[in-house]
Amino acid sequence: MRKQLGIGALAVTSAVLLAGCGGGGTTPAPEATEGGGGTDGSGAEIVIWTDAEREQAITDAATAFEEETGATVTLVQKNFEDLRNDFITQVPTGEGPDITVGAHDWLGALVTAGVVDTVDLADKAGEFEEVAIEAMTYEGQLYALPYSLETVALIQNTELVGDEAPATWDEMIQSGLEAGTERPVAINTGAEIGDAYTLYGIQTSFGAPVFVQDESGSYTSEIGMGGPEGEAFAQWLYEQGEAGEGYIPPTVTYDINVELFTSGEAPYTIQGPWVINAFNEAGVDIAVNPIPSAGGETAAPFVGVQGFYLSSQSENALLATDFLVNYLATEDAQRALYEADPRIPAYSAIAEEAAADPIIAGFLASAQNGVPMPSIPEMGSVWEFWNAAEAQILGGADPVETWNQMIADLENELGG
Repeated sequence: MRKQLGIGALAVTSAVLLAGCGGGGTTPAPEATEGGGGTDGSGAEIVIWTDAEREQAITDAATAFEEETGATVTLVQKNFEDLRNDFITQVPTGEGPDITVGAHDWLGALVTAGVVDTVDLADKAGEFEEVAIEAMTYEGQLYALPYSLETVALIQNTELVGDEAPATWDEMIQSGLEAGTERPVAINTGAEIGDAYTLYGIQTSFGAPVFVQDESGSYTSEIGMGGPEGEAFAQWLYEQGEAGEGYIPPTVTYDINVELFTSGEAPYTIQGPWVINAFNEAGVDIAVNPIPSAGGETAAPFVGVQGFYLSSQSENALLATDFLVNYLATEDAQRALYEADPRIPAYSAIAEEAAADPIIAGFLASAQNGVPMPSIPEMGSVWEFWNAAEAQILGGADPVETWNQMIADLENELGG
């Protein structure tokens, strides 16, 4: 799991220009039979790209699929970091797979490149967390089978502040001050680069989303963090930064953040599940809770989703859809995927089971409050301006002027 958001991972590569938009219509979900899918695949082959973590879980589902359909499933293991670009470049040539595992924030680039087809989960869509289905939906169409979630949440040192969730940012700060530690909270701010990803839950509590969503829940290219709501968040940042209370200095790196928390110098932090092993190894007793609101609305952090995409050039699209819907979108297969790579499950029944672990329960609650990170191509243009503005404001720059200049720069960059 990532330590912090990689800006480069969200940039739209030039490879998206290799093909026009979109595959054909949605491949209908095959009707399930008593044994599983309803497709005769005798003599056919589907190719699936995966990484090492998920290979065995997919193999188990593939074995049952082969036995019941007569088809052959070929798994190709690749580095996760190579999957997106390889998929974009190879699908148009006919060399790509029928299915690939991938992250939801690739979706805009994949749709623009015309390399993915829509997926019809039919009634099974209701068996997944709503935020996961929303993340894999682009312009009202579902493009992938989700299987896992990740997000940031409030993590607290129970020895210092107990395990009760603070309802507001101010309540959390007061609790942290009463703990008598060096500082009440530690938050990664990217060492003066900025980290809008980590602070996004706080920003949304002011009603200032990065992009406006339409009625279907899909993101538009309209910047949503301008106006009085965005200015209020910017003013809050200023008050928390070096010119204000100093609770969020702009100089904190990921490693400093971890050190401040594990050493007991800060009783609260906002981080993702990728940091839990470090806290466990340091012997810190922790509780995980949703991010407290600073602006009066629910704090809605970004949620990342991983899942399985269907190639728009698949020669066996019906067979591949059968595998997705009737063999991977099942409780057993989703449990196997969770056990192979224990991220928060997107399949609701498995998520409820996993939530018996209070750590998972805390991250799940935060994810259920959250929103998908935008997968539209425009998101790649946002991070540099956004991060820099937050770092400058935390460092003492005029909050409203700096924020509004960032909005103007973004609108100019995006042609708005």
